[in-house]
Amino acid sequence: MPAPMPAAPMPAVLSSSPSALDILQHTFGYPAFRGQQAEIIAHVAGGGDALVLMPTGGGKSLCYQIPALMRRGVAIVVSPLIALMQDQVDALTQLGIQAALLNSTVAWEEVRETERRLFAGDLDLLYVAPERLMTERFLALLDGLAEGGRLALFAIDEAHCVSQWGHDFRPEYLQLSAIHERHPDVPRIALTATADEATRREMIVRLGLSEARVFLSSFDRPNIRYTVVEKDNPKRQLLDFLGGHRGEAGIVYCLSRKKVEEIAAWLSQEGHPALPYHAGLATEVRAANQRRFLREEGLIMVATIAFGMGIDKPDVRFVAHLDLPKSLEAYYQETGRAGRDGEPAEAWMCYGLQDVALQRSRIDDSSAGEAQKRLESQKLTALLGYAESPRCRRVVLLDYFGEVSQPCGNCDVCLDPPECWDGTEAARKALSTAYRTGQRFGAKHLIDVLRGKENPKIREYGHQQLSTWGIGADLDEPAWRAVFRQLVAAGLLHANMNEYGALKLTAAARPVLKGEQSVELRRPRRAPKPARSFSRGDSTSPITADLGAQALALFERLRQWRAATARAQGVPAYVIFHDRTLKEIAELRPSNRDYLMRVPGFGEAKMARYGEEILALVQQA
Repeated sequence: MPAPMPAAPMPAVLSSSPSALDILQHTFGYPAFRGQQAEIIAHVAGGGDALVLMPTGGGKSLCYQIPALMRRGVAIVVSPLIALMQDQVDALTQLGIQAALLNSTVAWEEVRETERRLFAGDLDLLYVAPERLMTERFLALLDGLAEGGRLALFAIDEAHCVSQWGHDFRPEYLQLSAIHERHPDVPRIALTATADEATRREMIVRLGLSEARVFLSSFDRPNIRYTVVEKDNPKRQLLDFLGGHRGEAGIVYCLSRKKVEEIAAWLSQEGHPALPYHAGLATEVRAANQRRFLREEGLIMVATIAFGMGIDKPDVRFVAHLDLPKSLEAYYQETGRAGRDGEPAEAWMCYGLQDVALQRSRIDDSSAGEAQKRLESQKLTALLGYAESPRCRRVVLLDYFGEVSQPCGNCDVCLDPPECWDGTEAARKALSTAYRTGQRFGAKHLIDVLRGKENPKIREYGHQQLSTWGIGADLDEPAWRAVFRQLVAAGLLHANMNEYGALKLTAAARPVLKGEQSVELRRPRRAPKPARSFSRGDSTSPITADLGAQALALFERLRQWRAATARAQGVPAYVIFHDRTLKEIAELRPSNRDYLMRVPGFGEAKMARYGEEILALVQQA
């Protein structure tokens, strides 16, 4: 069936179109822009290309949604997140915005109806998977829209997926520069929440954004508390951590699929409802688990890195890593899924030398070229430096992204500063022991030699005859584990998983062994207490900690109403209203529509849809 004939070309922005601030206030229900939002929106609405790097929860979506409503035609939003597109469309529909999606899950009848709406001018935004965008059929549809002047803009979400050396690489993204070659006059905005300098350069080159204006916001997420603990008994440590988050939504990342399923089942048995998510599960199981996590409250998702990109759930209160992530960039993105509502959240990581050895072997055994292996090794070294640094976690993390900051007062290092000591002699003893045992053994064996602790393997190899036997009896086992971890993090030892975690000296160890270089180490700390103890079962949840009894009762009634409304519509609760909006209503107790419209997140469409019900709930309280 041939597509309808396009209309005659028209101006991109009509003089009668509402201002960006009008749209923000009346459609989205927010009083003012944050950070660089207004500047980005003005640039894109005026026809300019932009590369936007903004932290998760910083309001990236508004940077293309508002220009889409200001410019003539439809905005094409490229997203790799098929499972989340429907929730994004549902959220826009709640606001009275005409939005639709096209991906492999959409039935043919719906495809035809969406295409009809496209040419009828009935859509403001169309979300498209990259593989659908690059089909000949869809490219022809874009040509028809362009001829009629009905292409408002292209938005490329999760733009870091174009990086071949990144952790979220999508091959389809490499083709996206073709849309600019085909439609050079249509503005583009590429967006991501995380990218180090190398990834930024790659995005600019591969997406053809050399002329684009780059908007770089602060990467700081001040509401997230960062904590790193030494892996001792990881299950017990995780359970202790979750004691401060009972009944709250969170994500637990594990390295392997097997571990994901094991931890999810174990957590559920321990009274923390949890679901597994990894690429080995059937597609329908993954989709169902993700849908439950987004739409139910208090669930924990135990997952590999296959889960999380673009997750828009605002009330994720924690992200825990039971294994070492691949890089600081991956860690930042994964932890950034916590606290999108701006309320207190935690990023907790548990790691040990075995994790380092596993990541090293992953790099060494990969089929990547030497240049990529060097880059991956550098990224792992930076991550280890973060984990072992005696400096503020946030300072180290932001420094990686080229941002200068001050100690935050909201990480484990700031709250409980580590004690540092001159570890030069301990380092020399550790390095000498690794060398004299043939660089064939892991930390546990070397610690036994240093502490003079016999075992069958030591007797087998005669290591009790070494000159280093028992020379480290002054330090206990946790202290020596900390020494070895820090020597690996400092690049003086290399952990090799292919040889059962064998620790080998690097060239950097030579000046330490020769007494030409000193080594400062941090003493190991005992397991810290959970940093906070908020739970859904009491009145000290972070969102309601400052509410009085009457306001808290109204907040709970509003949450119950929201849950029932969301179930009836088959959408996540946060698509109806965020907790923060309900809290404002509970505090202000608005008595009329004008007063209610002052609540952030309450636009005209939601007023028409829900205003009377909410005012009735307030009056009944």
